[in-house]
Amino acid sequence: MPSPASRSQPLLLLVPLLLLLLVSAASAWKKDEFRNCNQTPFCKRARGRKPHSVPSLSAADISISDGAVVARLLPSQPLRQATDGDDPESDTVPPRPLLLRISVYQGGVLRLHIDEDTSAPRRRFQVPDVLLPDLDDRRLWLSRLSSSAAAAGSSSFYLADGLEAVLVHDPFQIQVRRQGSGEPVLSFNSHGLFDFEQLRAKKNDGEDWEERFRGHTDTRPHGPQSISFDISFHGADFVYGIPEHASTSVALRPTSGPGVEFSEPYRLFNLDVFEYLDDSPFGLYGSIPFMLSHGARSSSGFFWLNAAEMQIDVLAPGWDDPAAPAKGRIDTVWMSEAGVVDAFLLVGHDPKDVLQQYTGITGTPAMPQEFAVAYHQCRWNYRDEEDVAAVDAGFDENDIPYDVLWLDIEHTDGKRYFTWDRVLFPNPKEMQEKLAAKGRHMVTIVDPHIKRDDSFYIHKEASERGYYVKDASGNDFDGWCWPGSSSYLDVLNPEIREWWAEQFSFQNYVGSTPSLYIWNDMNEPSVFNGPEISMLRDAIHFGDVEHRELHNAYGYYFHMATSNGLLKRGNGKDRPFVLSRAFFAGSQRYGAVWTGDNIADWDHLRASVPMILTLGLTGMTFSGADVGGFFGNPEPELLVRWYQLGAYYPFFRAHAHQDTKRREPWLFGEHNTALIREAVHVRYSLLPYYYTLFREASVSGIPVMRPLWLEFPADKKTYNNGEAFMVGPSLLVQGIYEERQKSVSVYLPAGQSWYNLRNGVSYTGGVSHKLEVSEDSIPTFQRAGTIIPRKDRFRRSSTQMVNDPYTLVIALNGSFAAEGELYVDDGKTYDFEQGAYIHRRFFFADRKLTSVNVHPANLGGKFSSDCVIERIVLLGLPSGAKKAVIEPGNREADVELGPLTLRGGSSLDVITVRKPNVRIADDWTLRIL
Repeated sequence: MPSPASRSQPLLLLVPLLLLLLVSAASAWKKDEFRNCNQTPFCKRARGRKPHSVPSLSAADISISDGAVVARLLPSQPLRQATDGDDPESDTVPPRPLLLRISVYQGGVLRLHIDEDTSAPRRRFQVPDVLLPDLDDRRLWLSRLSSSAAAAGSSSFYLADGLEAVLVHDPFQIQVRRQGSGEPVLSFNSHGLFDFEQLRAKKNDGEDWEERFRGHTDTRPHGPQSISFDISFHGADFVYGIPEHASTSVALRPTSGPGVEFSEPYRLFNLDVFEYLDDSPFGLYGSIPFMLSHGARSSSGFFWLNAAEMQIDVLAPGWDDPAAPAKGRIDTVWMSEAGVVDAFLLVGHDPKDVLQQYTGITGTPAMPQEFAVAYHQCRWNYRDEEDVAAVDAGFDENDIPYDVLWLDIEHTDGKRYFTWDRVLFPNPKEMQEKLAAKGRHMVTIVDPHIKRDDSFYIHKEASERGYYVKDASGNDFDGWCWPGSSSYLDVLNPEIREWWAEQFSFQNYVGSTPSLYIWNDMNEPSVFNGPEISMLRDAIHFGDVEHRELHNAYGYYFHMATSNGLLKRGNGKDRPFVLSRAFFAGSQRYGAVWTGDNIADWDHLRASVPMILTLGLTGMTFSGADVGGFFGNPEPELLVRWYQLGAYYPFFRAHAHQDTKRREPWLFGEHNTALIREAVHVRYSLLPYYYTLFREASVSGIPVMRPLWLEFPADKKTYNNGEAFMVGPSLLVQGIYEERQKSVSVYLPAGQSWYNLRNGVSYTGGVSHKLEVSEDSIPTFQRAGTIIPRKDRFRRSSTQMVNDPYTLVIALNGSFAAEGELYVDDGKTYDFEQGAYIHRRFFFADRKLTSVNVHPANLGGKFSSDCVIERIVLLGLPSGAKKAVIEPGNREADVELGPLTLRGGSSLDVITVRKPNVRIADDWTLRIL
């Protein structure tokens, strides 16, 4: 904290009061401070409806227009406009048709759009700048509807090979089904729960026009405007996705129906939640309204582009008919406070197809700089420049690599972002340059709340330009956050996003250097006036949009603007790194996220895996959890286990609250320091593999960290395993989640054998193995038939490993074959987009290893590297190998028994080719004789 001597006496008198307000506002999760469904009017109304109880709609005037199916949806009776306190039947309005538009896109994507017609009092908000700008270029031009189906009260049209879409006229329903068999895959409104509350002009006062919670009132100037409907996933065994909530299950559990008591729907409403529950459907910091289903017969997905508060029920079998529960189908109900229906129905041959369809709509993850994939050290707060230097030196003295050191809010001048405390951080450039000399980087925090201080240039300019979100009266919204009285930029406005991006220039952000990157926290947005108040729902944004309509996307736009700021700072050449706490669909294009303010306990360690897996399944592959837990003081065993697990997270960062004890890795005794060092070394050895996987994610959307079923979609035993996970296609990791655990049961998927990465021992797939637990590692296995690239020399940081040689670990399958990939570029610029990279595929068969160039010939960019492969480790090769012969050149290399790893430990000797010294950039073969 800033020195009291540097502050005026009046401020000193206010400090105790400010601390009390901040601590009470940012306290642990308290149930009564957050709304449940019964306290949320739109959710209560929607959840109370029974199947087919909503007045039905029929599709009329169906035609093809501009290559899409269009129709009007007409109500069968006057539309209800339910009130929050009166008889819902007492308020009706004249029928007003809804406008339906159905479009089809390449790859089997159906888009469903439903909105009010032009007679509505105002236009409903449609979320901009989330869908990829080239999406319309991939739209298929529909030319006809099936006349035979139309005669039977429905119209069908082509969706993809083997799939068709069906519009049922009356009552209105949409189906995606398989051609020929007619087997349904996805359906919209098959249970008649579609309800669309239309906007009204205010005529009188009453409960329709406001809502209250804990003494606070939000106006509703346009009345209730919620939307709800049912979506059914046919052929599904489980459904996944819709982050963010904490859970120990990667599959979504039922929230309503037979056998489910007192459960809330899954809530999507971005909130600042301290010490959140480890197993709850309650919403957290981000929201992605995308659900993925998977079963032995089908994989499908549903994405609703809507940024208002959302509640989603997963219904237990028999919810509609307890006497005859449906089998092989999962029904869900989606409820939103506002917006329109802009939804995408996705069907693929397997779950990876569905993920590629989703990221084809919202974008694939950005390719990170290589340093960002390494280890990050963070704390609220490193006190001053001397503390930063001491922590940096501590890593070197204890032989633990790291790449990034982080500064939290206390580094600023009075919580004024883009500034430095002149007493504690008088020489910020010099501090960063000292880190950069070792190949290290720094991250500083920049939050969205702007201190209302006329002497602060950011506030002064934003206020003068009218750049803040307004309250319902038209004044700048004034909320309470870390700086005290604060206002919030209206980042929905592209002009304001552009202005914000300019603040990251070296000229504006005085004291910043090219090695400094950014952390966006509190961007839900967090307002300490009360967690549910957040920013007032009737606050006004650009275009007269109410905050309730875009709340869940506020952090997305802030993340976007910050990322673009770093992009502009580097003249479009330097890949940005921005960590954001809040997120929405599409956030993957702008950087990383993490799971927020977790707790140092075993349950939160366990919950971190399903949370990160779920983020990956919804596009956000660059994600992680605070290693060690943000709140509380972990016992050494928990901290070690968290490092051992966190070393496999896509985003690997340790972080802690300012009230916790210091927990740098060397503060827990030499033995625990050695265990943590080993965990960090594991990550650094695997950086070539991780970077290759990030490249795959940036191209295909397939996440780095994957649930087992994504790699083994036919293996039902993997469908709800949230304790183990895959890193790419080749590594399986099983966490240890209990104190003093002596053994663990590990299920290894069927179809191949698996090699323990500590000792090279082979295990059979398709069964669970009870393994003894060792303190020096967690169970990790390499899948037979794969090749993993490593770097086994350890430096101070990843940037100092650039020219180091590689090791290939080849795990042979039953046919004594394997394959794998290696991707290498300069690790920091966008030159790879012009083809400046190396991309090799390795094949081993018939005792011969071949390196093949898979770089597209039509890309002209060049990237060179003199790096060589110095070791090739072969798991599963029968003994008797004498030597290796390398072509071209007819060179020989020694084959001998050597360690699986060069870090010591319990690894057994395995067959190793020593110093083949083949270049990673070249074509070559190596034959084992």
